[in-house]
Amino acid sequence: MRKISSKGGKDGLRPEYDLTKLKGNVRGKYYKQAMAGTNLVLVDPELAKVFPDSASVNQALRILCDAAGKSTQASRRSIKGSTNRKRSAA
Repeated sequence: MRKISSKGGKDGLRPEYDLTKLKGNVRGKYYKQAMAGTNLVLVDPELAKVFPDSASVNQALRILCDAAGKSTQASRRSIKGSTNRKRSAA
């Protein structure tokens, strides 16, 4: 068995590595580019069986958004109408 050396720092780099001498060491240099076209979502295994690819997930989410949008608009109208009725009756 090999003995693990404790010479490295907490980050695991050896002391002879001088990070200040590296060129182009900008933190998050490609962060915006990476996040621009990426939206990673993890799906539970039982749902992965139902939705085998991204197209089926997108289709289901569009249907859900359409249904939620219609029910939200209807509930806003009914609430708005009921408050007007109460005001006119008073």
